[in-house]
Amino acid sequence: MSVPIDRRVVMRMLAAVAVIAVAGPVIAAEQPQKLFSIVTVKDQIVVGLTRDDGAMATDVGEIGKALRRRGSMSFWRYAVRKGKDGELEHAPLAKISVLANDSLRIEPYATPLRVITAE
Repeated sequence: MSVPIDRRVVMRMLAAVAVIAVAGPVIAAEQPQKLFSIVTVKDQIVVGLTRDDGAMATDVGEIGKALRRRGSMSFWRYAVRKGKDGELEHAPLAKISVLANDSLRIEPYATPLRVITAE
């Protein structure tokens, strides 16, 4: 038994996929603050670099090397909140210090939400 395919439904689905494919990179390009995920044995948090360390913001390898070399680094911890316009956004929650540890892992963190830059 075959099900008839409505051409309008297929066209709407293709249009939705095209919008998602175009909007994703645009959202990422607008975000000046890059976020990273710090994963430990116990938990995982989302962070952004402080303004002083912003030059390393694109390479997790450089962040890892700097953390090992310094022994500790300051980051902004990020959390999801509702913005003034009612939309969800990632915003700085608190400034934290991360100590170098062999079981610590730093990964890039991608989000479809707007990211608020730490002041």
